Amino acid sequence: MFGSNIQGEGLLHLEQPLESLLTVRCPYYPLNVLSFQRSDERKHHGGLEHGSCMAKDLDWMRERFEELSNSGLNWDPPVLESANAPRVVIDGKETIMLSANNYLNLSTHPRVVEASIEATRRYGAGSGSVRAIAGTMDLHLEAEKVAANFKGVEAALIYSAGYTANVGLIPTLVNGKEDVIISDELNHGSIIDGVRLTKAQRAVYPHNDVGALEEVLKENHGAKRKLIITDGVFSMDGDIAPLDEIVDVAEEYDAMVFVDDCHGEGVLGDGRGIVAHFGLQGRVDFEVGSYSKAMGVQGGIVAGTEQMRLHALNHSRSWLLSGSQPPGVAAAQKAAVEVIMDEPEHVRRLWENTDYFRGELESLGFDTGVSTTPIIPVMCGESTTAKRLSLAMRESGVMVGAIVFPMVARDKARVRTQMSAGLSRDDLDEVLRAFEKAGKSIGLI
Repeated sequence: MFGSNIQGEGLLHLEQPLESLLTVRCPYYPLNVLSFQRSDERKHHGGLEHGSCMAKDLDWMRERFEELSNSGLNWDPPVLESANAPRVVIDGKETIMLSANNYLNLSTHPRVVEASIEATRRYGAGSGSVRAIAGTMDLHLEAEKVAANFKGVEAALIYSAGYTANVGLIPTLVNGKEDVIISDELNHGSIIDGVRLTKAQRAVYPHNDVGALEEVLKENHGAKRKLIITDGVFSMDGDIAPLDEIVDVAEEYDAMVFVDDCHGEGVLGDGRGIVAHFGLQGRVDFEVGSYSKAMGVQGGIVAGTEQMRLHALNHSRSWLLSGSQPPGVAAAQKAAVEVIMDEPEHVRRLWENTDYFRGELESLGFDTGVSTTPIIPVMCGESTTAKRLSLAMRESGVMVGAIVFPMVARDKARVRTQMSAGLSRDDLDEVLRAFEKAGKSIGLI
């Protein structure tokens, strides 16, 4: 029910001293807090001697893994033996890739690759420090400046990942029970983790229901700070947030707006993301994105005002305490954004492939749900059906993923496909033939 609080039990709050999180209490001898070593040096094989406090019973790990395995929920990632491209090699077999976030096929773009190589040769393999101390290079600042210009905002700050942007920034935006965070029910797990690190009141509104969001805002009109958080593109269904309506209601009730647009960058708004898609530059307080998806590189980013950037770099622990991006990565980040600005054909081809593939799937009788983006689910209903379809596609040389309960509702299992600008029409037609064959063999169409 919207407006109800999310209960967070046993949460770790960031204001706890670091020492209190690392100290191990032991009746036998003192421990070095940071290294967890005996103060009189480790002996023999470099480990703690018999009688130490190291936990011996790890059966709970085995039992937990067996429980996952028996439910078919354990991760067993495929291993790529080639670059992540439209066609990859998995287990020695050429496979068409429809499970990657590499929407614009930039991970192997010559300008991006060469920028990374050149920067690595000039600056080295790593930065040697966190950004706040001695790890900020001119490359990092140049990448941020290009990103801010691309987004049409004052400033940007690069994080080690989209995940660390969310878990590091969200806790700095609220203080305590006098504040409230209002979150879409289908938001990404990294948002949920960031919210759990706060002491603010928490409320959830039904997916993309702006009317329900407004009711929550009315119920919490007395909150000191109100923070609305939503994904831009929702990664399971491929639909987008009604961000224009969300911003309108947020301004009416004096609430901040935080959007995680990791799947929208390089995709919506001529590649600039959902804020540009709706023409909302200057009205969204925090726009989080990712270099790891359409950009084809690695890392996360938050874009907004210069004041936002100063706040984040002074208060966000995941930025302050993480080593900065290696020079080669920073240069590749900058190059990827420049490619999108200079070569609009990549975004255009992505949408041509998306529209063609979705239309052909639906003409075959498949249900693609509510998707309006290059994330195109093939709805299967039962989890067993999704797993059978995914396996049949893998056997036909197409990499797709089965999304099953509890990642989605029991009757909403699906096989998720993700388009790439690098896929040719022949690639797509081969995939469509495989879907038709597999769908008929399991009785889905």
